[in-house]
Amino acid sequence: MKLYFSSGACSLSPHIALREAGVPFTLEKVDLKTHKLADGGDYLAINPKGYVPALQLDDGEILTEGPAIVQYIADRNPQSGLAPAAGTAERYRLAEWLNFITSEIHKSFSPLFSEAAAPAWKDAARANIARRLDLIERHLEGRQYLLGERFSVADGYLFTVLNWSGWTKFDLSKWPRVQAYLARVAARPKVREALKAEGLLQDAAA
Repeated sequence: MKLYFSSGACSLSPHIALREAGVPFTLEKVDLKTHKLADGGDYLAINPKGYVPALQLDDGEILTEGPAIVQYIADRNPQSGLAPAAGTAERYRLAEWLNFITSEIHKSFSPLFSEAAAPAWKDAARANIARRLDLIERHLEGRQYLLGERFSVADGYLFTVLNWSGWTKFDLSKWPRVQAYLARVAARPKVREALKAEGLLQDAAA
């Protein structure tokens, strides 16, 4: 498999999943401004959506959208324990978290990266993130990870998104459980491998 990524973008989530699953893969870096690959190739010819991640499967098919990709990785490698079994109540909890992260947290960070976003829009985005973090702070009481004691692909995704707090100067000090959670995920050996491979280790939560 081949993962098309940009350093520190949401593609870090499937990058972590691939390493946690222990499957062989290659990385192909994408310049998101020019949509060019390192060899000058046209990324839009691979993924017309233009953003990362995209995963080239062993049969040559291209799968996009992070939540779909990480579930594919987990389901193809059930021994990794990265997702509960399909059809179980726990699996729907995983889907619940993946949808919450992508719609309520991931997208709320987007204005904070945009030079064109008006200050009022950024303030609204910060307020929305804060409300979501209040919920996560409460949820993490007595839990190591989102689904309990076992790391899942939802944790890799939440870690990826909340790691943007450093780049956007979003202060996490109000949420000590969230901070401890991020440090716990950042300390995982496979997560550290992914961060190092993307040149992000010094920027990771420590």
